[in-house]
Amino acid sequence: MSPSAKGAQTAPVTGDAVAIKNFAFSPAKLEIKVGTTVTWTNQDTDAHTVTSTGSGGPLRSAALATHATYRHTFTKPGTYAYLCTIHPFMTATVEVTR
Repeated sequence: MSPSAKGAQTAPVTGDAVAIKNFAFSPAKLEIKVGTTVTWTNQDTDAHTVTSTGSGGPLRSAALATHATYRHTFTKPGTYAYLCTIHPFMTATVEVTR
């Protein structure tokens, strides 16, 4: 795969929904405006969490069963990295702008 094609796959996506499927967050990079509520929906048969990386992050879901959702409204600009605590190889970010 060429570097430009790979870059296109990792470009931030706008919207307000993240699907959890095939042991990945989709999109892996979400770009939103302050005040947006993002909804994560688990489409896998295994449970997953949405948990901020590092201390003090705002994302702390319970384990989400199949079809369960988690919502968070982002009130401050910044980059919010998160993962699934059950499957820590599952990582993603939300970029919040003004």
